[in-house]
Amino acid sequence: MTRDCPISVLTLKWGDRYGPEFVNRLFRGVSANLHHEFKFFCFTDNESGLDPGIETRPLPEIELPESHQRTTWLKLGFFADDQPGIEGDCLFLDLDILIIGGIDCFFDFMPGKRCIIHNWKQGQQIFKRRPNVGNSSIVRWRANTMQFVIDKFYSERDWALANFAPPQTYLTYALGEKYWWPDEWARSFKRHAVPGFPFNLVRQPSLPPDTRILVFHGRPDPDEALPGFRARKLHRRTRPAPWIADY
Repeated sequence: MTRDCPISVLTLKWGDRYGPEFVNRLFRGVSANLHHEFKFFCFTDNESGLDPGIETRPLPEIELPESHQRTTWLKLGFFADDQPGIEGDCLFLDLDILIIGGIDCFFDFMPGKRCIIHNWKQGQQIFKRRPNVGNSSIVRWRANTMQFVIDKFYSERDWALANFAPPQTYLTYALGEKYWWPDEWARSFKRHAVPGFPFNLVRQPSLPPDTRILVFHGRPDPDEALPGFRARKLHRRTRPAPWIADY
């Protein structure tokens, strides 16, 4: 299917926590569930083992102190102008997600706008207002329109690094005007698939209806959740979720 604006799908891999199989699964999931033509880019310090069709780039260029050079602050570097091959609508996807259904909607929704997940409430925040913070597992923007994010960061870098944790809280702040994805499209494995304590100890996680992308923020990762995750804290444990293998 053709469209007026090109599509670039981006992901980020460094170090040893996520091997090439995570990138390949993501690429295959996008290929099976996106019906627009697209280019897939992995920004990485190790391109070995990646599927043909994945275009590689060095880690994003962003000036960070040594203590922050291998952290998710790197995501800010995606917003630089004039990156070779990166054009049109850009969708960043974290490696620890599962694509469950069609994702054309992530490009057709509010064209030209900056979109991000509205971060979920923590369990202890059940009676509090949902925070005005994004979750950067799924972010969309238009290439060559976001240099202002990097410029803003450089103008206040020390303050930003000292006052924003995790980095996605700064990203939400720096984006300025932004739009949340519809809640049912991007669901949290921990918040929406795992039964609440103590039922998580006896009932398997179940896939929330209408989910397009299931996000595994923190632990467990999908490969850990598949056989069941035995966290030290009982309320963090999960029973096996064999349906993960389908995706």
